[in-house]
Amino acid sequence: MIIKRLIPWVICGVLGVPGVAIADVDFDIKGLDDALKDNVDVYLDAISQNDRRIDFRLQSRVTDEANKALQALGYFNPVIKFTVENKKSDTDATVVLNIDPGKPTIISDVDVTLTGGAATDPAFKTLLETAPQKGDVLNQGQYDALKSSIQSLAVRRGYFDAEYTLAKLEVAPGLNKAFIRLHFDSGARYHFGPTIYHNSQINEDRLSSMMTYKEGDPYLVSDLGAFNQALSNTGWFSSVLVEAGLDDLRNDRVPIAVSLDPAPRNQFETGIGYSTDTGPRVKIGWRKPWFNSRGHSLNTDLYVSKPKQTLESTYKIPLEDVLREYYQVQVGLENLDNNDTKSFELTSSISRHWKYDTGWQRSVYLRWLYSDYTQGVTSDESNLILPGINFSRVRSRGGAMPYWGDKQSITFEAGDPLLLSDISLFRVIGQTAWIRSANENNRFLVRANAGGVFTSEFERVPPSLRFFAGGDNSIRGYSYESISPKDSSGKLEGGSYMATGTLEYNYRVTGNWWAAVFTDAGDAWTSSDPQWKTSVGVGVRWESPVGPIRFDVAHGFENTDDDFMIHFSLGPEL
Repeated sequence: MIIKRLIPWVICGVLGVPGVAIADVDFDIKGLDDALKDNVDVYLDAISQNDRRIDFRLQSRVTDEANKALQALGYFNPVIKFTVENKKSDTDATVVLNIDPGKPTIISDVDVTLTGGAATDPAFKTLLETAPQKGDVLNQGQYDALKSSIQSLAVRRGYFDAEYTLAKLEVAPGLNKAFIRLHFDSGARYHFGPTIYHNSQINEDRLSSMMTYKEGDPYLVSDLGAFNQALSNTGWFSSVLVEAGLDDLRNDRVPIAVSLDPAPRNQFETGIGYSTDTGPRVKIGWRKPWFNSRGHSLNTDLYVSKPKQTLESTYKIPLEDVLREYYQVQVGLENLDNNDTKSFELTSSISRHWKYDTGWQRSVYLRWLYSDYTQGVTSDESNLILPGINFSRVRSRGGAMPYWGDKQSITFEAGDPLLLSDISLFRVIGQTAWIRSANENNRFLVRANAGGVFTSEFERVPPSLRFFAGGDNSIRGYSYESISPKDSSGKLEGGSYMATGTLEYNYRVTGNWWAAVFTDAGDAWTSSDPQWKTSVGVGVRWESPVGPIRFDVAHGFENTDDDFMIHFSLGPEL
């Protein structure tokens, strides 16, 4: 018995309220529709458990909170009956509120008057279309929202001298009437003044080319936000702050201050990964986000896995439209030893890039490709000069594992002895992928890839321009790049053409864990008709902070070497 008496005291002591019983008083609200009941619930939930003790003080507090909740939604004459049921003690009972809300308070008059520049500003006209109307039931939250929205819009549009000359919500409870009176004098609208840069290592003409406004334009805070984002997107700065100088207003001008902190001149990153295609892999990156005061940048990446090792360096030269147009110069080398392919390649290219408001990107390039290779039983060297053009677009919503997105890309390139290439060829490769969701638990992915290389001297085409299929992101159920025509010795020789496709369905099991079912199909072929390879499988997806991690088990119907293949990969789906 002594132990039983001590238990409540021990529990209260753990909670930091020694000797005080934990209240278990609940509220049961009757007589109201959903909207009114929900609002009363919100107000009553604010009463702490320590204050829930059945006495006259609680009755007064509960009645007062219920009245406030009802008045907020326009009911000023409610009848509230307070009763107590299931009472076991003063701290364990159910409070029942039977409420008759009475007649609602109707807005009898709406007097919203704008003077100054706001009177003819279309943005304010649009805002007032959402204002409470005469004959509506009073909702004090809507009144407060309108009042603050007018003030907020004024600040966002440069009316820095604005003020209310009258702001009243008058209620006549006995008449069930309300009167809204808002008189707002915006004053004159300010315009953009000079833009002053602080602590920039990049030439100001480079920065000003990204401005979304001109000096003398009417002030608009969204223009500052867009300029702030544009500066951040360059990668030149570790922090960016674009703000209006409200303490230095002169005439009708507001100066703009741009405070910048340069990004570290040298940045290093390392990464490790694993996939069944390549096994363990390591990536080391060296970044110079700003090489000089013109905003040029340099990126160098070393990538090492068992079948492939690459080293690539890219020098980027932004043009007048810094974020949308630029040149890139690339040099690189690659060593590959995979299946029946051994090659060493040197490459160099110069490209011109454009980005468009539609999300599409276009690049025109000229690249040199030297390849010393053995493909199957054929060994050769190849020197190619390849002009080309690429169109691409990637869209996504939903972070690393998007619930909506798509990707399109198509590339055309050609070589000819007249352009100092060893052989004449034309190559095209395209891909598309689509992610769509029926709801938050059901997700679909469709992917298709196709390509072709057209030449009369296919045996002299280097392996990197031939087509192979199979692997984690191709046809699962087959090993990496194991699908292609074979030469007279039975070794892979790569195909002139390739087409693959994927259909996949994901279902959220719990949290960030998904189950997947899929089917893949495709082939890489040369002269004969394609011999389609197909597979089906199941998998698990984990939506990790660094992107989706995928584990799949697939069966390739035409795979005579393995009944099942396990595929594991980490990386974006688009």
